[in-house]
Amino acid sequence: MAEQGAPRHTTLRRTLNVWSAVGVSVALMAPSMAININPQGTASAVGRAVPLAFLLATVGVLLIAHTFVRLSQRFSHAGSVYAFVGVTLEPRAGSVAGWLNAGTYVFYGAVTSTAAGIFLTDLARKVAAPKELPDWAAFVFAWLVLAAVWWLSAREIKGGTTVLLVTEGLTITLILVVAAITLGKLITGHTPNGQHVDMSVFTVAPGTSVSTVFLGIVFGFLSFAGFEAAATLGEETDAPRRNIPRAILGTALFGGVFFVAVTAIEVMAFGTDTDGVAAFVKSDALMGDLAQQYVAPWLSYVIVVGATFSAAACCLASVVGASRLIFALSRDGIGPAALAAIHPRRNVPHVAAATAVAAVFAIQAVGWFALRARPFDVFTIAATAGTLILLVAYGLATLGAIRLVFLAGDDRIHWWEVVLPLLGLLLLGYTLYRNVIPWPHGSALWGPCLAVAVLILVVGGVLARPAAAREAGVKLMAQQGF
Repeated sequence: MAEQGAPRHTTLRRTLNVWSAVGVSVALMAPSMAININPQGTASAVGRAVPLAFLLATVGVLLIAHTFVRLSQRFSHAGSVYAFVGVTLEPRAGSVAGWLNAGTYVFYGAVTSTAAGIFLTDLARKVAAPKELPDWAAFVFAWLVLAAVWWLSAREIKGGTTVLLVTEGLTITLILVVAAITLGKLITGHTPNGQHVDMSVFTVAPGTSVSTVFLGIVFGFLSFAGFEAAATLGEETDAPRRNIPRAILGTALFGGVFFVAVTAIEVMAFGTDTDGVAAFVKSDALMGDLAQQYVAPWLSYVIVVGATFSAAACCLASVVGASRLIFALSRDGIGPAALAAIHPRRNVPHVAAATAVAAVFAIQAVGWFALRARPFDVFTIAATAGTLILLVAYGLATLGAIRLVFLAGDDRIHWWEVVLPLLGLLLLGYTLYRNVIPWPHGSALWGPCLAVAVLILVVGGVLARPAAAREAGVKLMAQQGF
């Protein structure tokens, strides 16, 4: 809730319901995009054990979801983890968490718009120009998507959240139909190359250590990332301390069932042997390829189009989430005051949204022109960096939840619940550790290096302005009624 007497241009209005919050969380998680392009990264690390990695990621996400549910039952703020951590720990930690979360959403904006560009390039090659279209065309398509996202992010969000939810829902339904038909053929043995139901997908292959699974879990967390995005609508949603927790937990539960079940079918359908895993890793759109092999070739085009819309919707949700965090941080003096402006008619932080879009464009432009990276390389680097800094923000929020359990004096929270955030913290910590120790080499170095650079920049920037952090803490306490 806004501070009493706050200037009108820094006050958001409550115009959204629980389904609007669900729409932003589901769109940012973008399951129909994620299921097409994220499991390949997991498979490159863990082979056939992709569903196992996603199952472990689901456990971690549900533990983190408990943290966000408990915190959002007490606090409703556009700054999400900035407010959660700032109130439960201290303002400087909250500022760090807020900027890291905003950075994650910006990186995911680059990930998802690039993914949309990759899907469109793949579709154009299949339909119109099989050989002539170069890889860099994906960046051009990505920027067309980004231009549309910029336009939509500056409009009132209420109608946009409905479009996000309906678009994602239709594509997910189609993917589930293809998955069900594929599973039926696996059970009956009507498969292209003798593939069959094989529960070894929930075990690691010989020669692969269990600890290696945690390298693949990063892409599992990437697939879930954004499930908590509803928390950024805490100042725009009716009854936020009831509706926001429902949206967060419901999105996390759905994502867990969807990702584990569908990745298991995907891996089985491609085959669990070396050739099958290799084909799985090389796929540009997993469900599109399955539709072509197991259902009907024309359906693969429909799924790729749906995944493209999903990626574009996820980019929009990423910009929406980033803009709310940037707005909240800037309103409290942790960022430039100009970024706290709200459009007088549309009730959106339009300047913060434009800033987030510009940052997404800059990431892609540097990747293309300065690093000479391919679109999928930019996708992977931004995905890894965004996920690693998000895990740090999740860790800070989890520490805040642990402190809340012991100090809140809230009869809704039982002392034994501290076990859940502690387990979540252990899983987050080990996943981070396993992704930087031993330090990666070659092209795998870019993502962790970028994450470390952002972390140093954010921590250094916050520590350099202690007075601003203290003032932000006072504002946070007042806004939350303490």
